[in-house]
Amino acid sequence: MTTLTLLIILITTLVTSFISGIFGMAGGIILMGVLAGLVSVAMAMIIHGGIQMFANGYRAYLLRASINWRVFWIYSCGAAIGVAALMTFVALVNWRPDKQTLYLLLGLTPLLIWLPKERLNLDIQRPRHAVFAGFGVQGLNTLAGVAGPLLDLFFVRTDMTRQQIVATKSVTQALSHAIKIGFWTVPVVTAAGWSAMPPLWLFAASIPRSMLGTRLGKSVLERMTDVNFRHWMKGLVTAIGCVLLLRAAGLY
Repeated sequence: MTTLTLLIILITTLVTSFISGIFGMAGGIILMGVLAGLVSVAMAMIIHGGIQMFANGYRAYLLRASINWRVFWIYSCGAAIGVAALMTFVALVNWRPDKQTLYLLLGLTPLLIWLPKERLNLDIQRPRHAVFAGFGVQGLNTLAGVAGPLLDLFFVRTDMTRQQIVATKSVTQALSHAIKIGFWTVPVVTAAGWSAMPPLWLFAASIPRSMLGTRLGKSVLERMTDVNFRHWMKGLVTAIGCVLLLRAAGLY
């Protein structure tokens, strides 16, 4: 990676963490889209996974007293089934998503916010729903790099507190990104060795920027009304999805 590429990644990390600090999503999708345009799909997944794993893990640590561990462990069972199925499929057909497919998945994922959440009747506190969430979210996160809008569908009808929801979502996403890193590290190391992996200093430099952006975004969030929050969130996420779909169409 060139110096300019590394600089763009660091700046994008700060900006997208600021966006995520306001809306709780969208930033990760933008970061994944930018990374895919700068480096290979595998490298983008590893860099994105490292940054997001720390961000979610740090948030989960701060709210560790509020984590619903029962939901997490059941979710983990579904995630294990999902990644096992995905690895089996990849091994049988020798396929991993290219940039066109990645942009298509990234473009479709944000549009999940328009699904009628109340009618789906999903609740992650139900064991079957938690397993299904782990299976689906892990599969999408591994292939597209992000799956926040899908995970959100399972928390609509839960009676958990706001702190429990944020804490539980954070720990499940930290797990999902850790698995994603492992899934995409194998082909990189197998093909070119450990020297082909992103430099560790890139993660060391990105992490404090992610934390700073999150804090700055939180200060903006506290000044927004609920009406403006919902309006801007749906508009922003939809616009991001459309741009990524156009990008996919252009590559095809």
